[in-house]
Amino acid sequence: MSSTKPSAPSSQTAEFWSGRFSEPVSEQVKIYTASVDFDQRLAFADIDGSLAHARMLTHVGVLTDADLRDIERGLAQIRDEIARGAFVWSVDLEDVHLNIEKRLTALVGDAGKRLHTGRSRNDQIATDIRLWLRDAIDHLHGQLQALREAFIDQAEKHADTVMPGFTHLQVAQPVTFGHHLMAYEAMFARDAERLRDTRRRVNRMPLGAAALAGTGYPIDREYAARLLGFEAVCPNSLDAVSDRDFAIEFSAAAALIMMHLSRLSEELVLWSSPRFGFVQIADRFCTGSSIMPQKKNPDVPELVRGKTGRVVGHLMGLITLMKSQPLAYNKDNQEDKEPLFDTVDTLAATLAIVIDLIANGLTAVPERMRAAALEGYATATDLADYLVRRGLPFRDAHEVVARAVREAETRNVTLEALPLDVLQQFSPLIKEDVYEVLTLEGSVASRNHTGGTAPEQVRKAVAVARGRIKSEKNGG
Repeated sequence: MSSTKPSAPSSQTAEFWSGRFSEPVSEQVKIYTASVDFDQRLAFADIDGSLAHARMLTHVGVLTDADLRDIERGLAQIRDEIARGAFVWSVDLEDVHLNIEKRLTALVGDAGKRLHTGRSRNDQIATDIRLWLRDAIDHLHGQLQALREAFIDQAEKHADTVMPGFTHLQVAQPVTFGHHLMAYEAMFARDAERLRDTRRRVNRMPLGAAALAGTGYPIDREYAARLLGFEAVCPNSLDAVSDRDFAIEFSAAAALIMMHLSRLSEELVLWSSPRFGFVQIADRFCTGSSIMPQKKNPDVPELVRGKTGRVVGHLMGLITLMKSQPLAYNKDNQEDKEPLFDTVDTLAATLAIVIDLIANGLTAVPERMRAAALEGYATATDLADYLVRRGLPFRDAHEVVARAVREAETRNVTLEALPLDVLQQFSPLIKEDVYEVLTLEGSVASRNHTGGTAPEQVRKAVAVARGRIKSEKNGG
């Protein structure tokens, strides 16, 4: 039986490890394992990381100044080719790193081959993702500021506009529309704070961990970290290459933002329906029906609700991806990018359209809000508080008012429409001044404390929120 010499791998990828294998990677496996179709968006981050790595290697004497000049020249040309759409991406080269390295070597020769000294694709990709996500977080944070400013502007305009506040989707107490809008500003302010906090943990550098154990070359990780704007280096090489907590933490923050946007969207859907009629949504954010000509469907808010499930799903996917992985890096982690990328894309697109909707596409209908507030006996608690201030224990006052509400329902009138003598049948403590607290304006004005719905407090909250955003923009 004659023996034959094993055939060499035929794919371009195999050039990077051909000595170990006796047959080429199959076309099916090549397509299944390739990530270049989606990880090429990391190209500029990859180039930035490679430049810092090359400069660090030159700084410690591993590369020559001539090598560095060649690498810088080659990477500059590659960056330009990618920016112009002239770069040719190859699935045969598997991922963004090998595509760029192959092109660099073609441009500058041996200097390109020396670039990978002292690093692995494991710490390279972990660094690229962090660089890319850091920029994405900065963009999203700016969008959150713009959204909060849109809410603040609307709240200031409607500081005196009375609407019903709800619990259990039942009319509860009067509030102002401005106060209601500032509740969303408070939510998105927390979201912005979470993003800033998450960014600090994203902004730690894995580069230098190499494959898993570090490298025998005399590298200076802190030097490279300074070049790339990282606040610190990841302290353990095993954790540095295998950690994706930062991506999960960001996804959790993104899911919370989308959840808040979904709550807002649910209210916009309700408020814009004829049953409520509290707001009108500009036509450009809506669609019609293919069969019912009268329809104006709030498609944007509805789709925001739908896309929230998509982002929450990505969070669950990332947690599941990591839950059974032993240390250190595993190929499973290739699956971290698409959900992360889609989360950023979905959140950024959603914020952009909601900013426009709130700032330019939302019109309040105050008369409908006021009419709804009058329908649900929203000032009942004010009557109870009135009696308490005159010495009646609250539980007794609660019972008195409940009977008064039942009487108003029987007569099909509001509480303030009940004659004084009727109200006094329920308690002799009720006097003529009771009607001052039974009005919607009197009710909201009485909540004049920090966090209350009084118009004066809404305006104060607006001023505080504007100051907070200004401080954030100034780096505070």
